[in-house]
Amino acid sequence: MVEKISSPVSVSLSFDSKKRKVYPKWIIWNNRFYPIVKVGLHHTFRQGRTLFHVFSVASKSMFFRLVLNTENLHWRLEETSDGELS
Repeated sequence: MVEKISSPVSVSLSFDSKKRKVYPKWIIWNNRFYPIVKVGLHHTFRQGRTLFHVFSVASKSMFFRLVLNTENLHWRLEETSDGELS
């Protein structure tokens, strides 16, 4: 079931200098550790002067939509899904 969240989360981000790409490696949400096993889509958008990066990622059991605010470098979890249809 897809759930809208909008909650702050801790995220580890890695940069691959050869591929020139960044990858979320894990997140901590509700005191639980989720290693990222797959990075899906990544896109950016602006609200006023602030640039946001949006990552769609998956752990073994969950899907997450993460948003990075580049003005304050804070991460938010915007959406989760356990893969079940509601």
